[in-house]
Amino acid sequence: MDITIHTTALPHDDPDASLAFYRDALGFEVRSDVGQGKMRWITVGPAGQPGTSILLAPPAADPGVTEEERATITRMMAKGTYGWLLLATPDLDGTFEKVQAGGAEVVQEPVEQPYGVRDCAFRDPAGNLIRFQEVS
Repeated sequence: MDITIHTTALPHDDPDASLAFYRDALGFEVRSDVGQGKMRWITVGPAGQPGTSILLAPPAADPGVTEEERATITRMMAKGTYGWLLLATPDLDGTFEKVQAGGAEVVQEPVEQPYGVRDCAFRDPAGNLIRFQEVS
C-alpha cells in the first residue's frame, strides 16, 4: 500500500490565537481559512510540504457531539489533555528559541530523554501539547 498522512486535526477555541501561533511562531503556511467567528476551520502546514496539513477546527461543531461530550472536550482542552502533535526539526535549540520568543507556553525545555530522543514541548493557545523531536 502507498499511504501518506495528508491532514490531521487539532481543536481550537480561539481561531485568531491559533492562527498566530501556527503561522507566526511556527512559520506554517495558511492553506485555507473558512467560516466566521469562533466557527472557523483553518488549514496550515509546513512550507515546502504541500501534502501535509493540520486542520485547526472548532471542537464542538460536530452535530453528533452531545452537550455532555462538549463539556468534557472543553475541560480536557483547558487541561491540555485533548490534542497533541509531534513535530521534528534538525535544530531543536533554534526551534525552541523561536517558538518561545513567539510567546508559546513552555512545557519542557530541550532535554535528552532516557529513551534516546532529544525533545522539547509547548502548548498551543488551545492547550494542545506540541512536542518537537530533534532529527538528523
